[in-house]
Amino acid sequence: MNVSVFTTGLTMGLSLIVAIGAQNAFVLRQGLRGEHVLAVCLACALSDAVLIIAGVVGFRQIAEIMPGVEPVMRYGGAAFLIWYGAKSLLAALRSSDALVIGNAPAAPLGRVLATCLALTWLNPHVYLDTVVLLGSLSTQFPGQQTVFAAGAVTASFVFFFTLGFGAKWLRPVFARPSSWRILEAVIAVVMWSIAFKLISSAP
Repeated sequence: MNVSVFTTGLTMGLSLIVAIGAQNAFVLRQGLRGEHVLAVCLACALSDAVLIIAGVVGFRQIAEIMPGVEPVMRYGGAAFLIWYGAKSLLAALRSSDALVIGNAPAAPLGRVLATCLALTWLNPHVYLDTVVLLGSLSTQFPGQQTVFAAGAVTASFVFFFTLGFGAKWLRPVFARPSSWRILEAVIAVVMWSIAFKLISSAP
């Protein structure tokens, strides 16, 4: 295995997913609550792995053959993010008791995974970053695309598991209801800003 190619894939993968976004905000919140953290981190990392591999094997060609895929993902993802942002804002306005860690009942695993996967697969930026950009970068390493993809996939696993399980160190801060309200409000702003960018950047 070419270590330099693997490292390049690892570095590029981390640089693309480290920014706070809808998916990352959701993982952070689940980590803070300690709810289904392993399942959420695994779902995000495996989804990224599928998208990265798709990019390496040529998703760009598929997008050119099926141009209708992009607008469907763009507006569908924007609609979902607007709804999720409204839900987070509502949570920020609720009573303090419902926002204290461990006080509210845990959401069912199925509902949590459905939300996690929607935030992942309905976000066109995920495709632009993991599929188009990483896919095109992999072409710079002929014969080593698999190694490049392995590095990028490793970056996703390291990042999501660190974010999800490392969030517990922030629990003392979020033991205060006001911290939860601020987090929910920030998540709402993140969701709406991403939705706005998706809609405003439409051709």
